[in-house]
Amino acid sequence: MTTKILWHDRFNIGVESVDKAHQRLFSIVNKMLNYDQEDEKGRQWVCGEGIKYFKSYTLKHFADEEAYMKSINYSGYAAHKRVHDDLKEKTLPALERDMIESDYSVESVQHFLGICIGWLTGHIMLEDHAITGRISNKWKYERTEELSVLEEAAARVIKELLGVEAQVISEHYAGEDFGKRICYRLNYRYEENKRIHVFFVLEERLLLHIINQLLGKQLTKVSKVVADAGSLITQQFMKRVGSYYNSLGMYKLEKVNLLSTDQLSQDFGKEYPQYSMLFNTGVGYLALSIKI
Repeated sequence: MTTKILWHDRFNIGVESVDKAHQRLFSIVNKMLNYDQEDEKGRQWVCGEGIKYFKSYTLKHFADEEAYMKSINYSGYAAHKRVHDDLKEKTLPALERDMIESDYSVESVQHFLGICIGWLTGHIMLEDHAITGRISNKWKYERTEELSVLEEAAARVIKELLGVEAQVISEHYAGEDFGKRICYRLNYRYEENKRIHVFFVLEERLLLHIINQLLGKQLTKVSKVVADAGSLITQQFMKRVGSYYNSLGMYKLEKVNLLSTDQLSQDFGKEYPQYSMLFNTGVGYLALSIKI
C-alpha cells in the first residue's frame, strides 16, 4: 500500500469548488494512510474517525457536484449520479461495516484505502473530466434487470463454492486495488463475431482459502500451481454461472489469460465493462466484470 497519494494538476477539472473538494478528499485519505500498523488502538481511532469524515465529506461533495452538473445541463448527469449513488449507498457502508466487524484489521483498512484511492483517482480522471467535456463518460450503461439476474447467479455460485454469503459492494468496479490480487481474463465466443471478455479478480487470500478447502492443506503463498488451479476454478465458476444465467451458456471459452494488475488497468482504461461487480465473501474480495 502506498504511503501517500499526491495531488497533480492533471486532476483539476477546471471548476474551482469541485477541485478544492477533491483536494480535501485526498488530504483525508492521506491522513489515514499514515496510521501505524503496529499501533492497534491508534489504527482503530485514526481509521474510525477517518472513514466517518471521508463519508460525510463525500456525501456533501456529491450533492454539490450534482447540483453543478444540473446547473450546466450536463447530458451525462444520470449516469454520473448512478456511480455516486453506488459508492455512497453500497460501497462505503460495506467497507465501513467490514472494518468495524473486523475491529479495524489491517486487511479491512487496506480494502478501504485501496478502493477509495483507486475510485478517487479513476473517477476524477474519467467521470469528472467528462463534466467539462475533456473526455467522454465511460460508465454508459444503465442498471438493468439482466444485471440483477447476473448478480444473483454469481452470489449463488459463490455460496456453492465457498459456503458463504456474498455481498455486492459495488456495481461499478473499475479495477480498484483491494489488496494482493490475482487477475484472470476469460475470452469467450458465440458464433463468428460475438465475443465477450470476462474479468475475474480474486484477492489472494480468497484464492488460497478455496484451494486449501479443496486440497485439505494450509498453503500460504500463491505459487504457479495455485495460480493455474485458480484458472480452472474460474472456468468452472463461469460454467456454473452460465447454468443460471442463460445468456452466458451460449458462449464457448477460447482462451484464459493471467493478467498483471497493470494489464487489468489497461483493459479497463480502454472501455469499462457493461457489467462490473465487486463482492465481499467474508474471506476475501472477488470482482466479476463482463465486457461485451
